[in-house]
Amino acid sequence: MLRSYFQSSVEQFLEKNEHEILGALAQHHAFALEDLQKNAWLKQIEVLKQQFGSLEQGEIFFEFSIPRMGKRVDNILLIRDLIFVIEFKVGEKAYPQYAKTQTIDYCLDLLNFHEGSHLHKVIPLLVSTQAESCEQSWLAVSRLEDTLCCNAQNLYAVIKEALDKFSSSRKLNPFEWAQSRYKPTPTIIEAAQALYQGHTVDEISRSDAGTKNLAITSKKIEHIIEDAKTNNQKTICFLTGVPGAGKTLAGLNIANQRLKVDEEEHSVFLSGNGPLVDVLREALIRNTVEHAKLSTEKKTRSDAERETKAFIQNIHHFRDHYLKSDEVPIEKVVIFDEAQRAWQKEQVSNFMKQKKGIDNFSMSEPEFLISVMDRHTDWCVIVCLIGGGQEINTGEAGVSEWLAALKRLYPDWQLYFSDKIVKEKVYLTNPDHQKWIKENGINEADLHLNVSVRSFRSEQVSQLIQHVLEGEAEAAKAIYQTMFQHYPIMLCRNLSVAKKWIRDKAKGSERFGLIASSGGRRLKAEGIDVKNKITPADWFLNPVNDVRSAYYLEDVATEFDVQGLEIDYSCVAWDINLYFDRAWKYQAFKGSRWQNIKQVEKQKYLLNAYRVLLTRARQGMVIYLPKADQNDWTRPQVLYDSTYQYLKQCGFDEI
Repeated sequence: MLRSYFQSSVEQFLEKNEHEILGALAQHHAFALEDLQKNAWLKQIEVLKQQFGSLEQGEIFFEFSIPRMGKRVDNILLIRDLIFVIEFKVGEKAYPQYAKTQTIDYCLDLLNFHEGSHLHKVIPLLVSTQAESCEQSWLAVSRLEDTLCCNAQNLYAVIKEALDKFSSSRKLNPFEWAQSRYKPTPTIIEAAQALYQGHTVDEISRSDAGTKNLAITSKKIEHIIEDAKTNNQKTICFLTGVPGAGKTLAGLNIANQRLKVDEEEHSVFLSGNGPLVDVLREALIRNTVEHAKLSTEKKTRSDAERETKAFIQNIHHFRDHYLKSDEVPIEKVVIFDEAQRAWQKEQVSNFMKQKKGIDNFSMSEPEFLISVMDRHTDWCVIVCLIGGGQEINTGEAGVSEWLAALKRLYPDWQLYFSDKIVKEKVYLTNPDHQKWIKENGINEADLHLNVSVRSFRSEQVSQLIQHVLEGEAEAAKAIYQTMFQHYPIMLCRNLSVAKKWIRDKAKGSERFGLIASSGGRRLKAEGIDVKNKITPADWFLNPVNDVRSAYYLEDVATEFDVQGLEIDYSCVAWDINLYFDRAWKYQAFKGSRWQNIKQVEKQKYLLNAYRVLLTRARQGMVIYLPKADQNDWTRPQVLYDSTYQYLKQCGFDEI
């Protein structure tokens, strides 16, 4: 992808006439060039030419690409060892907060994901051409808590003062900086938007040596699909991975790529995770409408809704449609997200009887879904995205139910898997199924993603949390000591202090929120009501000034709301439904008191719920355990304290 529309030294920029520069910008512009954009560029060029006349050096970039965000920065100026990120608001008479946030976001993106920017000072600079001059918040700018603000007349003066305050004797090499690798780690929301707008998974995923590259895994699955198509073979493919490794991103990419290969082929991304479907659809709808406005394309919200519903569907709607019909599916490639959460036969049977009026339904969800795709007479491919230890609700089948259906009814289907599904107990524990898959499947190492890309600050988060939930405090502490500077995990007994910590940590539009277990019923005494249902799309997508958004730290999201999604910083409120007393103990609040959970399966679901909560944050988290009122017999202080002490033994810091 073209990194910028125009690049030159400041000296060359000053020598070129405005129409030559405008021509270069127009040539690379993806949309029809409207007068508004053309005039904005002309004003921008005019201001920069007037103000840069006294600069002794520098390299200027126009429309520099930030693929993770699917946007371009107006200008970047490299001078001495500083990187100025310049956002223009032509005709603006103030310095609006949204514009400041936008500029800071660009800076954060460069610092976090652009190798050439890691070791340098990045300065956010907002130019509102008709605004009054103002005092600068130099310390806040240095911390990326605010932007430099200037107008069309004092841009040079502000840059000169910033150089005096922040630059050193080091110099940036503009060529090396422009060519350095961009290794983004987008949220699944950002990734879905970028893929949907035409970016490739290579552009929006990391490519660190030693990590499983999403592009490699995607290409492997593409090869499997093409092989099935060529040989008229029905194929099922299991893609496994640690929490945050990018399984959903890989699935979205496959669905998107198959649409490009052959529009008649039809592919669809299916998920039983209602909140994930709602959030991704709404994000794509909003993004599509916004892009349509920028390109003057005529596209209504209704048009965008119709398109995204074809691309991302709720698996239960897919299932219900084919319950009523014997037709052959239009889709040749289906991607089932979180396939380990598909329902067992008993769960489906109860649901069909109670909700659909269908008696004696005798298939598990995996068996029925395979049977639907088996209606094809030539070829089809099912891609199952499977997370280890992610089953969080009663009746969720895990991998075994898929294998049971294949073994009993569909032995002619070709099966691909990674041996991690056999070796790691979070995926498959049934010895018969382990033996069967090894004997009847094709082992492909690239079908496992073993490094979390959610927590770009530290790839060890999932391993750390595994030790915490295994009761292995010393092992957890050893890992945390290697990562705490990049990924802080704090313990707190005061909710107000915890909220302040999380607000202070986040910059720009980095999203933070309050999350808790759906079984944490006695957090209600702290004003945290897990039974108060949120609208996930509002919580994940709405801006900082919207009370429904996560930013307000008022509405709490549970494991069911956040699974498969992520935020930058989380405040995890911990109740005594899971508490530590030499080992993990499990409770459910029924009526007016706690009851011990004795079923091993339900204990597993609760442990997995906390696994989900503790792996949602990309950059850090604070774990809040209340100091309970001794007069409240439903909240014995000793149980909160024992859990807190165990987490301290894991090495986490206190505030």
